[in-house]
Amino acid sequence: MARLFAFLRAINVGGHTVTMAKLQQIFAGLGLDDVETFIASGNVIFTSPSKTLSPLERKIERGLQKSLGYEVKTFIRTAPQLVSLADYRPFPEAQIRSAGAFCVGFLAQPLDAAARKALLALKTEIDDFHAHGCEVYWLCKVRQSDSKFSNIRFEKATRAKVTFRGATTVAKLAAKAKAHA
Repeated sequence: MARLFAFLRAINVGGHTVTMAKLQQIFAGLGLDDVETFIASGNVIFTSPSKTLSPLERKIERGLQKSLGYEVKTFIRTAPQLVSLADYRPFPEAQIRSAGAFCVGFLAQPLDAAARKALLALKTEIDDFHAHGCEVYWLCKVRQSDSKFSNIRFEKATRAKVTFRGATTVAKLAAKAKAHA
């Protein structure tokens, strides 16, 4: 049984409020074990015998759609993947430390060349981006709320669904992944 980490898009944002107890119930109802949530923004940790993540993501998305009545894009990472992406440093450490926000965006697949170009076109004096594998890293020199960048702008420009998490949250989840390794 593998320990897996699901990052859900559209949980407790945009008027969609879901309790973490409800998320745990939905995941358990899908036959997933040892289900726990981490902060109320759609991070779910669980175990599953599934060896292939894409069909499992679709199964969870269908279960969430049925239970909640709206689409919840799901991005799953294994414990080793999560540790690796949390340790990855796409920007100099000094820039990360001085940033107003440093976030990781989870994607279903790597961005193609056109989407990468569109992502880099979103770069401004305060927002910088880096795509690596199935993640996008966003460095914001000011507070996120002071940036014009958003999930919507990203998705319109790249035509790819994404959910972002703060690097601190990702690091805490990676520490949980290491503890279970």
